[in-house]
Amino acid sequence: MPASTQTEVLVRPATPADAATCGRICYDAFSAINARHNFPCDFPNVEHAIGVLTMMFSAPGFHAVVAEVEGRIIGSNVLDERSIIMGIGPITVDPATQNSGVGRKLMQAVIDRAHFQSAAGIRLVQAASHNRSLSLYASLGFDVREPLSCVQGTPRTRTIAGCEVRPAVASDPAACNALSTQIHGFDRGVDLAQSIEHGTARVVERGGRITGYASNLAFFGHATCESNQDLKALLASADTYGGPGILIPNRNTELLRWCLSNGLRITQPLTLMTTGLYNEPRGAWYPSVLF
Repeated sequence: MPASTQTEVLVRPATPADAATCGRICYDAFSAINARHNFPCDFPNVEHAIGVLTMMFSAPGFHAVVAEVEGRIIGSNVLDERSIIMGIGPITVDPATQNSGVGRKLMQAVIDRAHFQSAAGIRLVQAASHNRSLSLYASLGFDVREPLSCVQGTPRTRTIAGCEVRPAVASDPAACNALSTQIHGFDRGVDLAQSIEHGTARVVERGGRITGYASNLAFFGHATCESNQDLKALLASADTYGGPGILIPNRNTELLRWCLSNGLRITQPLTLMTTGLYNEPRGAWYPSVLF
């Protein structure tokens, strides 16, 4: 039997010193799952996974936890607290100790934290091919909201008539946050401000005003726009998308068909799941892998 079924599992707050071990576990867990389905790994290598968790384990706005058995780290989970809607992930468990209740303990720890922080809602993106994680999240109260397709490639169409895409600047968040509130019912202003500082955010203008933005055209980025025209302009402006790709809502069939007809390919299916506040979006959008 796995050690975690014989000995008590301790869940505690993560520290930056835990990132190296957790990053290796994270990479091993995702690469093993994705390899079984011939999907690209969420992280290109161990070093990248360690880098992502090092940031999350130390940056303001994230709360991370690790699971230990007899002092040995066997998994971790992260809560993105930068909005009234909080996002979970990445959650990973050492492949040698999976299916023994560790994932449930890690999930419950961050759910309790979100409730303590008075989150209006919690969201996550689930790998659609992973039946056990779907069962776990559903049993914890998460509802399926949106099937997603991760798409990657270089779009053949590079501009959309009437739309101008440019890097986001420090004066843009007010308009972007108002747009997010209009479409989703809340904003992700902290995430957007950090993305502008890091130079990854873009806005699209139509008719002399901001009609959409993307924090990053990447797996860890999100976008919110008034229309598909605006979102297409953002997607067309990139040579390629960071990480495995961007997450297109399948129910936006016009946008998904545009992606496929413009040289983009689907790399894997995922699912947006939520608990708490959820408003059906009233515009064009895509979530980050965090939510």
